[in-house]
This record gives sequence, structure tokens and C-alpha cells, in this order.
Amino acid sequence: MQETSTQQETTVVSRPTLAFKGQGSELFSIEIVNLVLTALTLGLYYPWAKAKKLQYIYRKTELADSPFTFHGTGKEMFIGFIKGLGIFAVLVCVLLYGWSSGDNGVKFLCFALYLFGFLALIPLAIHGMMRYRTSRTSWRGIHMGYRGTLGNMYKVYFTGFFLSVITFGIYSFWFTTNLHKEILGNMRFGSAKFRYIGDGSDLLLINVKGYFLTLFTLGIYSFWWAKDLINFYIDNILIEQDGKYSRLNSSLTGSKYFVLALGNLLILVFTLGLGYAWVVTRTMHAIVNNCEIIGDFNPDALAQTEEEYKNATFEDMADMMDIGIV
Repeated sequence: MQETSTQQETTVVSRPTLAFKGQGSELFSIEIVNLVLTALTLGLYYPWAKAKKLQYIYRKTELADSPFTFHGTGKEMFIGFIKGLGIFAVLVCVLLYGWSSGDNGVKFLCFALYLFGFLALIPLAIHGMMRYRTSRTSWRGIHMGYRGTLGNMYKVYFTGFFLSVITFGIYSFWFTTNLHKEILGNMRFGSAKFRYIGDGSDLLLINVKGYFLTLFTLGIYSFWWAKDLINFYIDNILIEQDGKYSRLNSSLTGSKYFVLALGNLLILVFTLGLGYAWVVTRTMHAIVNNCEIIGDFNPDALAQTEEEYKNATFEDMADMMDIGIV
């Protein structure tokens, strides 16, 4: 009797990997030149400095062994920078006029106009920043894009802001997740779409747990709390491609974040802040290299669908207002 053996071929599907390969020494050489030129030009070089930094970070971030590219230029950002300064100058002039007025009614009106104007700029800055930053980002020639509307951004922002105020901050967790849903739900990566599924109740539980455990452990748990927040924002990002969903997954642990945070603190203290470039690259390594894409996402099948958008006005305004989304 002749034995027959059946060999089953196993197909190993390789997941597209994410990696950051930047080095602190390389970024430092860029940052020190940026610092000197920004100081010599009394801050006017800042847009070119930011462009050079972003270009470095993007080209050192890889998907499936191919780097991203940031196409934004210092010239584009400088024009936006000047426009942003102009808008802020108008608001400050309104505030100063009211402050110098002897009429309390005028003071109140000017302060109210300043406050309302500042609040109105935040969703405008987020919307403009997303349109510019995504449009000027590409991978293998495939551009990203943002299709959200300013009207929807205002609706989500002011609804969330109002409900957060009247609930004494409790609604802020839903406000945060709804803002992420609006932003990521309108992002495109060529023919692929993003979606965010995080829920405010989960974010609330993470923060309540983190707050009390940090108190009970005299601050030690704060590193695990920070890790939970990072993983929450990453793990709830989905990528839709051809009707199939993949998701991002972060394997960052509390111990890894503890080593990262402690190392970053020591670097900043012992270099008197000059080691900030190493802080940036260490943080990027920790977050990107511990992130993977789970599912059937195929970057080789991406098709170009997005158009370029070169208005950088609100890219720099987002910086001025300390808005960091992406």
C-alpha cells in the first residue's frame, strides 16, 4: 500500500509595517540651524523652519518600507503665517481698544468680541490645517486629503463646547471623540478612507481610572494612564478600503512609556533643552514603531483621488493657538 502525503501550502500574508527611522543627531542638525536663523530674522524664518522639520519627520516615517513626503514649503507657510498674524492683530487691537476705553459697556463689548472671535478661530484653524497638511502629504505619489466642511466643523465644535460648559466638563470626553470622528471621518489616503470609532464613555473611564490610581500610587500610575490614552486614540482608528476595514493597533506598554518619559525628562534637564531633537525622535520611535495595521489593508492598491491645496494660513494659526491634531 503506497502512502500518499498531501502538502498544504500556507500563504503568509505580510502586513504593511509602519516605522520611524529618524535620528536625534540628524534632527538636531536641522533644528540648530532653524533656531539660529529664526532668531536672526526675529521669527520670520519660522515657517521655513517648520517646513524643514516636517519634511524630515515625514521622510523618516515609512509605510511598507516607503517613506511619506511632506510637500509644504516655507513660502506657502510664510504667506499663511503673515495672514494669521494679521487676524490675531485685529483681535488684539479690539481687546486693547476696549481696555483703554473709559466706558464699561465698550470694555465688555470688546472683550466679548475678542473672546467670540478667538473661539471662532479654533474650528477654522483645525479645518484649514487639516486641508493643508493632508493635501501636502503623499506616499509613493498618492496624496492624502481632507473632505470635511467648515460648517460641520463649527457645528461639532460649538455643540461640544457648549455641552462641555453646561455639564462642567463632563461632556468634554464626548466632545473630544466627536471631534476626532469629524476629522478622521473626512480624511482620505488616496482611495482609502479613515474612520474613528472611539466613544466618550470609554475615554471617561480611562481618565477616571487613571486619576484615582495615580493618586493612590503617588503618581506612579500616571505613565500607564498616558499609555492608555495614546492607545485609545490609536486603536480606534479604522481604515476602509474596497469595503473592507482594517484598524491600527498600538502595543505601547506602561513600562515602555515610563522609560520614554523618564529618558526624555533627563535629556531635557541635562542638555538644558538642547536635546529636544532627541526627545522628538525617541517619542516618534516609541509611538510609530509600536503601531501596526491589522486587517486586509493593501497600500499597493491605493489609487490617487485627492487634489492639492496650498493655502497654509491656518496651518500656522493652529500652531499659534497650540492646536495639535495630527
